[in-house]
Amino acid sequence: MRKDDMTTASALHAQDVTLSYDSRLVAENLDVAIPHGKVTVIIGPNACGKSTLLRALSRLLAPTAGRVLLGEEDVRAIGPKDLARRLGLLPQTSTAPFGITVADLIGRGRFPHQRMLQQWSKEDEEAVQRAMAATGVTELADRAVEELSGGQRQRVWIALLLAQDAPLMLLDEPTTYLDIAHQLDVLELCRRLNREEGRTMVLVLHDLNQAARYADHLVVMKQGTLAAAGAPEEILTEELIERVFGLTSRIVPDPVFGSPMVIPIASTSA
Repeated sequence: MRKDDMTTASALHAQDVTLSYDSRLVAENLDVAIPHGKVTVIIGPNACGKSTLLRALSRLLAPTAGRVLLGEEDVRAIGPKDLARRLGLLPQTSTAPFGITVADLIGRGRFPHQRMLQQWSKEDEEAVQRAMAATGVTELADRAVEELSGGQRQRVWIALLLAQDAPLMLLDEPTTYLDIAHQLDVLELCRRLNREEGRTMVLVLHDLNQAARYADHLVVMKQGTLAAAGAPEEILTEELIERVFGLTSRIVPDPVFGSPMVIPIASTSA
């Protein structure tokens, strides 16, 4: 997909949505807009609804009220294959079939583009090769996925999303369980996909300083509500950190990157 095509894509927008699991209310009247062509990072305390919001944005969870729009269309009105061509999701935990190779797993990302009478095409093969090259896993193509390290597996799952060729990519806690070097590898890859290919990226992260460093747009949640949204340098304040996270902090410019850097001092939640 060409960059020009991606920059014309509309924003994803949760409009006044209420989200719940059975009888447990998670969010009510939540309004979150995802700007196209940007890296958006969703942050907030544990159990505040970050992953639930991502599930709603990707249509895995239907709102009990409100709607989610992709462009001007309600995602519930979009066919499954059409939606998968426009939006890809990497959940917190992804399990590959035992023994499947890297190339075969990434190839599954091409399913939305395949037709009934043509299961695999030259275009599919080229998309898989591009995805492997972009994520640096080409040399792993014939390896079984279960043999890989955590960082390698995460790159493989991101490659599957790339092969899916959706202009909008949602990643739920993609750095969880990774050491700091592999965390940065994954975040640099996401930013490169955005900057070089124009893909709209939405990430759920826990690390405030990584979020501030890599996000163009921050969404801050607290107890199922939107606490703040905007550029990190505009919305990250000591008052916001205390109100949302119950943490006394100081915010100073990062000495290398210039992004806001949160220095935690003490918990105020006790």
